[in-house]
Amino acid sequence: MATIGVQAMMLKESFADIGPFETLRKVADIGYRAVEVSQIPMDRENVAELERSRGELGIEFAALSAQLDGETGATPYPLASDVERAAEDCRRLGTDMLRIGMLPMSELRSEGRVVDYAKRVEKAAQALADHGVTLYYHNHHVDFARMGGRYVMDILAEEAPSIGLEVDVHWVQRGGLDPVRTLQKYAGRTAMVHLKDYRIGALSEEGIAAYESGDSAAFQSHFKDVVQFAEVGEGNLDFAAIVPAAIDAGARYLLVEQDLLYGRTVFEALTTSHDNLVALGFGDLF
Repeated sequence: MATIGVQAMMLKESFADIGPFETLRKVADIGYRAVEVSQIPMDRENVAELERSRGELGIEFAALSAQLDGETGATPYPLASDVERAAEDCRRLGTDMLRIGMLPMSELRSEGRVVDYAKRVEKAAQALADHGVTLYYHNHHVDFARMGGRYVMDILAEEAPSIGLEVDVHWVQRGGLDPVRTLQKYAGRTAMVHLKDYRIGALSEEGIAAYESGDSAAFQSHFKDVVQFAEVGEGNLDFAAIVPAAIDAGARYLLVEQDLLYGRTVFEALTTSHDNLVALGFGDLF
């Protein structure tokens, strides 16, 4: 059975303010028991607090975050030089999954660059496999650009056969694809799914004024920004269909994430997403 949790990118300011343990206590009080760790320094103190959260709060860590390059000791874990530290922290926190959140934008210059990057990802995945850890790749909308007749996502999947996939349904939608059909396409290879809604917000007063004044460039700038991130159940995505499709695809963790909060606190947003998922009938997944 899959577990609904939280992508901790949302919590980075709270981690810095009150620390990982007290932040995760608040998350547990809402009703979440699983967390994917991202965008916090994986130094000795933070890892110790995460480990304490596992023991005292019952927090389960879905995955930690990695990258290919970087200096030894950096965050995310730089796999070209720091496989052993990454694998050891995975063991300490009870997870067998690492995930790459995005390929460097410089690799999108050509199909050849993407292929070369994928081959390096495959090498890192094989090194991690020797430690019992599987490497995953998380998509954004740019991963559905076509290069040489293939989506970037498919180049990575085909050229790095040892990796798994982490499907973000908001970025799938923003990339012009259907989330349910995409989950079906990658079934058997998807262990994690990001639950992030897709909302069309109100056009700003500035945008309306630009339209009325005939300032097309200013209007178009505001017009494209009506696409927003949203709490699960507060946007247009069909989570009544997406959640079962994710489970059918083999997902172990369904992770609530919201990149921008538009004036709400992170804990208010997480509460809304939790309550909406419960109302949809998915309370047994928490």
